[in-house]
Amino acid sequence: MPITTCVFDAYGTLFDVAAAARQAASEPEFAAIKETWPQIAEHWRLKQLQYSWLRAVTDAHTDFWHVTQDGLDWALEKTGHAGDLALRERLLALYWELQAYPEVPEMLGALKQAGLNTAILSNGSPDMLSGAVDSAHINGMLDALLSVESVGIFKPDARVYDLVGAQFGCAKNEVLFVSSNGWDAAAATGYGFTTAWVNRGGDPVDRMPWKPAHTLSDLTDIPELAGL
Repeated sequence: MPITTCVFDAYGTLFDVAAAARQAASEPEFAAIKETWPQIAEHWRLKQLQYSWLRAVTDAHTDFWHVTQDGLDWALEKTGHAGDLALRERLLALYWELQAYPEVPEMLGALKQAGLNTAILSNGSPDMLSGAVDSAHINGMLDALLSVESVGIFKPDARVYDLVGAQFGCAKNEVLFVSSNGWDAAAATGYGFTTAWVNRGGDPVDRMPWKPAHTLSDLTDIPELAGL
């Protein structure tokens, strides 16, 4: 069955999660992180994901903004910046203005021009996703912003992937699901989606029962994978 619906994870897939720390480090008042911002960004993202998994398995759900703040607090303490409240405030503000990767607008435009459904499926809360999409000026290229908040559990729970069929009335094998998280793409493969892992960092494949159907270095070839 041909692909009718292309669904994207948000953070790290469409939006550069390192952009907040990178931008702050370029501002004179935050010169203290000029050398350590890559470590802050890495720790922040890892803890953000780990806390989402831990909350899912312990049935202690909270919204992704809470998890994002917890992850940042751990990262700042780990890198010796725990007491810098101005830095914390700036990094959190910048997270609402993450840059989209350069190829995103053209890629989404090609999908929409061909008449495919497009959506985000993310751990992000609805207001976070709306803010990111507006900041990146891609809101007219997406048919839906699907958030885990409607089911109250983070990915990779199957109830999250169920949101796609509920929104578009499509079969699982009509969906191309795209994520920069290898574990997310693998779980979506197990769910029944056709999947693409955007492996920008050249990471090893996650050891899970399933593997992504496709591995890409960026999003440029998504229209081709969708059959265009």
